[in-house]
Parts: sequence; C-alpha cells; structure tokens
Amino acid sequence: MTPLNPVPFWFLRHGETDWNAQGLSQGTTDIPLNKVGVEQARRAALTFAAGIEVTTIVASPLVRARVTAEATASALKLPFSIDEGLREVEFGEQEGLPMGDWYDSWIEGSYTPKGAESFAQLYERAVAAVNRATALPGPVLVVAHGALFRALRLAFGHKPNVRTPNALPIRCEPPGYGGDVWVVTPAELAPEA
Repeated sequence: MTPLNPVPFWFLRHGETDWNAQGLSQGTTDIPLNKVGVEQARRAALTFAAGIEVTTIVASPLVRARVTAEATASALKLPFSIDEGLREVEFGEQEGLPMGDWYDSWIEGSYTPKGAESFAQLYERAVAAVNRATALPGPVLVVAHGALFRALRLAFGHKPNVRTPNALPIRCEPPGYGGDVWVVTPAELAPEA
C-alpha cells in the first residue's frame, strides 16, 4: 500500500446533501448540497477565516465538494483547483440505496458491489491524490468525501470505517519521530454568525 507524504494537511468533507440526510450511498452521483449543507459550508469557511492558515485548496470535482471548497476559497480570497482523484468512490449498483451491512465487507475487501471500485482501488487513488495535493505549497486544504476519508484513515493507521462529519475541518498530521499513526484532530467550528 502506498504511504502518504509525511506532510500535514487539512481535510474537509463536503456539507450535507439530501442523500446524506436520508442515509443513501451517493458515490459518484452528483448530488448538490441541501440548505443545511450550504450553511455547514459557510460555517466551515468562517472557521478557516478565523485563523486557520491555508495556502492551497484542492477539491473533488463533484458539485457537493466544489461548492464547499468555493465557500472557503471565497472566505480566504484564494483560488482552488480540482483533482479528479479526490472524487468519491464509485459505488456501482449500491448508489442511491441505503447504506447497509455490505459496507464493512467492502472495506475489508471481501465484497465489492457490481460496477463499484474496491476499497483497495479507492485507497490507492485517494493516497495518490492527497500526495499530489501535499506536494503543492502548504498548508493545503483537501475538500472531498466521506468514503475517501475512510481510505485516508487507513493510511493514517486508524480504524477506517468511521463516519466523517460533514463540513468539519480536520487537521491531519504525520506521526512524530518513531511513530506510525497520524494525529487526526477536528477543529472547533467558528461560532454561528
């Protein structure tokens, strides 16, 4: 398995969509943010603007991540770029269906839905995309997706199958000397404006 560049970065999952709220597998289906998600993206942008240093923003091409990235880019007066490698996993026949018991088996590698990417494929694609992003001037903010962050959690040395909150900035720091587990720290959200 390809390792991550030992470079700290920020990760931000997109704001909520209607499918998130309904517990449906989105995958690469291009679902927009709902009203809650737009507000979550705005609050995350305020959090970054309140004192989190970012130089480069790289986002998934899917609209829910792009709109979330646009909010922070606008608040920080920065451009952002798109990396196709940061798109959400292709869930194949499971897209649009409720998240189910199959998810654990997919992460373990014993089941891949018809037409879907395996978790191992997602892992390699996610790590390659983050490595491209962290090769850019930092600090870097990566704006992407929940299943993609599960793959990154495995690369961090953490249990992968943990849900990532929508639009919560997360600081990802490589292990210190002699360590092998990354430090993953959620930021405190800025107060409601």
